[in-house]
Amino acid sequence: MNKSKPNILLIYTGGTIGMIKDHKTGVLRAFDFKHLLKRIPELQLLDCNIDTVSFQTPIDSSNMNPNYWVQIAEIIESNYHAFDGFVVLHGSDTMSYTASALSFMLENLAKPVVFTGSQLPIGDLRTDAKENLITSIQVASLQHVHKPIIKEVCLYFEYKLYRANRTTKINAEHFEAFASLNYPDLAESGVHLKVNHEHLFKPNLKKPFKVHKHLDNNIALIKLFPGISENLLKNILSTPNLKGIILETYGAGNCTTEKWFIDLLDTTIKKGIHIINITQCSGGSVIMGHYETSELLKKIGVISGKDITTEAATSKLMYLLGNNISSNMFKTMYETSLRGEMS
Repeated sequence: MNKSKPNILLIYTGGTIGMIKDHKTGVLRAFDFKHLLKRIPELQLLDCNIDTVSFQTPIDSSNMNPNYWVQIAEIIESNYHAFDGFVVLHGSDTMSYTASALSFMLENLAKPVVFTGSQLPIGDLRTDAKENLITSIQVASLQHVHKPIIKEVCLYFEYKLYRANRTTKINAEHFEAFASLNYPDLAESGVHLKVNHEHLFKPNLKKPFKVHKHLDNNIALIKLFPGISENLLKNILSTPNLKGIILETYGAGNCTTEKWFIDLLDTTIKKGIHIINITQCSGGSVIMGHYETSELLKKIGVISGKDITTEAATSKLMYLLGNNISSNMFKTMYETSLRGEMS
């Protein structure tokens, strides 16, 4: 490989971006990524060497799960020293979940891992795949004195580069599918590629890169709604092997103050099951104790998810549970920003 140019590894997991339409049947199917340059000749104009690797069987992102997250992490781990940056092609539906999970799994990451995808297939006339892919590769190869400028897991879509664990998919049909409502963009692609250096994550470069592969998915995600019944909650909270719960509450972390509800949460926490309070709102933060309706949650030891997204909240919970954090350290660890996922 030519070392004067950055080496970028393109990892294809599945998703619309890697599909082409069979003109006879109109059905979408995955194409061989080895022929990527044929599809997008513009890639040859980029000042970097591009190598590709693909899941043996590309999957629809609706089928994504922690086993696949480990697979992606292992591809990055085994190629970490040979490449300067990584671009992960992924279906947009669960991209924020996977990208958030990878941010926790890749500790002391000193290189860019850029997730991207598209709303239309690469062979489509009006596709957004080309721009997303070309700019993602460009972002992954940004260097200053032969060192990567971006050192975190991010997500690029429709002219914006975001911190991955701050993103949420907000639209199923617009090209502008993602938003990062609680954290500014890391970069914007216009006539020039403008990087907002002050918002980039600054890892500890003295510490070695480490990959965490143990994720515990014995968790539940509960969205509160007016009229939620005691029976329903009791059933969820008595799930065998349950270790953690993400509770999506109202506004700044508020919930009903009915005695049965608080007692149920209290009993659950006393069993050693962690409960994290996050907001249902797309933007904003949980401020426990701000209103009387969240004061009781604070008292019984509910963990504050602050301004974390649902996607990052679930993967952070799986990551910490998989790391066997002691119960007295758990609350502190969860409420600490580990990869810039919360303010």
